[in-house]
Amino acid sequence: LLLFLKLENKTKGKLQKQICQVVLDHFEKQYTAELGDTWTSVRDVLTCPLCWQYAILLNKFSQSAELENTLHVKGYHPAFQGPLPYLPTSLKCYIRRTPGRFPAQKHQAGKLKEYYLLNAASLLPVLALEVKDGEDVLDLCAAPGGKSVAILQCACPGQFHCNEYDDLRSRWLKQTIESFISDPLVKLIMVSKLDGRQIGDLKPELYDKVLVDAPCSNDRSWLFSSHIQQATLRLIQRKELPSLQFQLLRSAIKALRPGGSLVYSTCTLSKAENSDVINLILNSCSNVMPVGISEMAKAVSQEFTFLSGTQQHELLVLPEKGRAWGPMYVAKLKKM
Repeated sequence: LLLFLKLENKTKGKLQKQICQVVLDHFEKQYTAELGDTWTSVRDVLTCPLCWQYAILLNKFSQSAELENTLHVKGYHPAFQGPLPYLPTSLKCYIRRTPGRFPAQKHQAGKLKEYYLLNAASLLPVLALEVKDGEDVLDLCAAPGGKSVAILQCACPGQFHCNEYDDLRSRWLKQTIESFISDPLVKLIMVSKLDGRQIGDLKPELYDKVLVDAPCSNDRSWLFSSHIQQATLRLIQRKELPSLQFQLLRSAIKALRPGGSLVYSTCTLSKAENSDVINLILNSCSNVMPVGISEMAKAVSQEFTFLSGTQQHELLVLPEKGRAWGPMYVAKLKKM
């Protein structure tokens, strides 16, 4: 317990980060226009790391009954309950209302980790994807690997292709897979470093399910950019992101088999990177149609706050105190 408290204090120390004023001013202008009054309460959570929450995704390949007992004692409960359209019993994720972070486990060669710490909202794209045993799956922008690990908690794909173009992030992805996935299954996972925009042409109509967790302006981390230069550069490059996201989606659609489905997700509130990109795809690709995910949203509305007025095939998780999950945008499409 002493070690746990020490770790908790160490984590608290790390959380006293400095807010980057350049980014905050930029967000203030954009999100006040896009979200109105809602932005004020979202901003209060995003700018206060001490009220952030972390979910604990259990690793079925390294199960520990003791860990589940500890979580119950510490006031954690399952994040997903109730009538979800898709909820494999093997997917176990725990959350609690109070902020704070369970201590992370270090990477040890040859030893699997028992759990993965993540933003609970990042499991919604995985639940929306509904992967079944034996399906061929592509995770197009897979690093750091949390969603890939979550997919493997849900089902055993026929083949599982995890791609990450960025060199450093690709190494991070490989380490995540090594830390969580047991040996025989690791052999079924193909990790590549291809440009995601070209995968559709390289591997046409090969997959039943594709996840595009696209590079985006990560609102949470950008607010704490440590260098003004880096922040300013990010804000300039932000204008280029929708074009990249559109190209990644076009590629993903080519890689999908007819009848297959695709989930697009980002961790930004930005309309330009979310519904605008999806609308552009729906307007320019005649072979895809939207798939409703409002049933899923309704089933988890106890634990997550959603922006109202979005369309049936999309959702946007808004962080609020006590339910500090998100931002997370999710949209689902099907190839005809």
